[in-house]
Amino acid sequence: MTTIRNVLFVMCDQLRWDHLGCAGHPYLRTPNLDALAARGVRFTQAYVQSGICGPSRMSYYTGRYVASHGATHNRVPLSLGEVTLGWHLREAGRTLALAGKTHVLPDARGMQRLRLDGQHDLKALLDEGWFTLVDRHDGHHAEPDSAYAHWLRAQGYDSADPWTDYVIAVEDTEGRVLNGWKMRNARLPARVKEQHSETAYTADVALDFMRRQGDQPWVLHLSFVKPHWPYIAPAPWHAAYSADQCLPVSRDARERTEAAHPVFRAFQDEEVARSFQQEACIRAVRPTYQGLIGQLDHHLGRVWDEMERLGRWKDTLVIFCSDHGDYLGDHWLGEKELFHDCIQRVPFIVYDPSPEADATRGTSEARFAEAIDVVPTILDALALDPAEHLVEGRTLLPLLRGESPVGRDSVFSELDWTFRGARRRLGHAAGQHGAWMVRDARWKYVHWSSGHRPQLFDLQADPEEFQDLGADASHEGIRQAMRERLLTWFAGLKRRTTLTWAEAEFRTDRHKAAGVFYGEW
Repeated sequence: MTTIRNVLFVMCDQLRWDHLGCAGHPYLRTPNLDALAARGVRFTQAYVQSGICGPSRMSYYTGRYVASHGATHNRVPLSLGEVTLGWHLREAGRTLALAGKTHVLPDARGMQRLRLDGQHDLKALLDEGWFTLVDRHDGHHAEPDSAYAHWLRAQGYDSADPWTDYVIAVEDTEGRVLNGWKMRNARLPARVKEQHSETAYTADVALDFMRRQGDQPWVLHLSFVKPHWPYIAPAPWHAAYSADQCLPVSRDARERTEAAHPVFRAFQDEEVARSFQQEACIRAVRPTYQGLIGQLDHHLGRVWDEMERLGRWKDTLVIFCSDHGDYLGDHWLGEKELFHDCIQRVPFIVYDPSPEADATRGTSEARFAEAIDVVPTILDALALDPAEHLVEGRTLLPLLRGESPVGRDSVFSELDWTFRGARRRLGHAAGQHGAWMVRDARWKYVHWSSGHRPQLFDLQADPEEFQDLGADASHEGIRQAMRERLLTWFAGLKRRTTLTWAEAEFRTDRHKAAGVFYGEW
C-alpha cells in the first residue's frame, strides 16, 4: 500500500469546466491536464460554493459553505474564528505552503480586538490564512513590492510597476503602449516575455520548492492567477487560437426580455456585460482566453516532468481545480458571480497514487463533488483528524478507490450581491442582499432576497438554462420542494465552534454525572 506523503493542490482562476481537451473542447489542446485525467479521475459534476474568487476560495480552504465561514465577497475577510486547511495541518506538525494566489484578506478588526501587532508571528500566519508563503502573487492589481515585481526588475523590466507596464500591457504596430485592461487589445501579445510571465514565474516557484524539499514531506498550494482577466497573453500564446476555434456563445433572446429575472437583467447592465454583448469583444477575448489556458497546461507539463524526475508521482496526491468559471458572453454576461453552470461548474481532477485507486484511473465520475470536499480529501489522504465538527465537505477518496459511499443528491452555492452596481440600479439600499442556489440532477433553484422572485430551471429539458420557470404557476410544487431542500441544508450547517464533537460528548457526560440535567436543587 502506497503512503501518501505529499499533496499538490493546483488551482486556476476563472477556468471554465468546458475549456479542457479531456472535457471535449473541439479545438483547445491541454495534453498535460488530459494526462493527469488519464492518471486519475475527472469529476464531471464538480461545483463551487460561490461564483466569486474570495468566497469560493475560502470554501476551498476551510471545507465549509459560505454561509458558515462568512467571507461572502472579495473584500470580506475570513474571520479569525475560522479554521483553514493550514491550521489543520499545523496541528499535525505539517505546514501548508503557497505559490501563487489565495485572495485571503486579513481580518483587521479581529486582530485589532486581540491586539495582534505587525511584529507578532501569529499575526503573520493569520494574515495569510495559515499559509506559509513560498511566494504570494494574487495578480489583477499592481503589486510593486512583491517578489514577482522585484524579480521582473532583475530581469531588466525597468519600472516602478512592471506588472502594469509589461505583464498586462501591449504594444500596437506603431510601438505605442496600450492598456491591457481594455479588452479590445486582447489579441496583441504582452510586453513581457513568455518565460517571465505570471504563469511561468509561478511554475518556477513551485519547481524550486519541490526540489528544495527533497524527501521531506510537503503540502503545496500551487495557485495560478490565469486565465482570469486582464485577458493578455505573451507570445506565442496570444495567437495560438483564432476566433473560429472557440466554442459558440450560449445566449438566447428570451434572456433579454422584460420577463427575465430583474436581478439577472440588472447584471446584464454591468460594464463588463455590456462589453461582452458585442461580437467584436467576444472574438477578441475568447481566443486569448484559450491561449492562456494552453500556456497553463504547458507549464503544468513542466511540473509533471519534475515530479517524475523526483519520484513524486508515487507518493503525492494531486488535486486540480478552478475557483469558478467565466461567462465570456454567455447569457449576455461577462466575468462571473451568478448561478449558470458556466460559472458554478468547474474542472476537477484528482490523482491518488495508491494501488487502491488503480481501478478508477482514467475514468470520469458523474456523482456530485463540491469545492468543500478538498479539505476532507486531503486530511483523509494524510490520515489526519477529519475535524468533523467543522468541515462540511466529504472525502473523495472512496470514489477514487472504487467504493460506493452514500452520495449527495444536491450541490449548493451562494452570492452576496450587496457590493454590485446591480443592487443600486434596482433601488436597494446597502444591507443584506443574498442569493442561494440548490442544484440536483434535473432542477436548479435560486432563492433571492430583497423581495425578488425565485428562479427555476429544468436542466433536463433546458440544459442551456434559457427558460426561467421561476414565475410559472405549473411548477409551484417543484419550487416548493427545492425551497424546502435549501432550508434543510441551511439548518444543517455547522456553526463555528471551539469544541470537537468528542469534546462536546465528554462535557455532556460530565454534566450528566453532575446531575445538571436532572433538575437537582
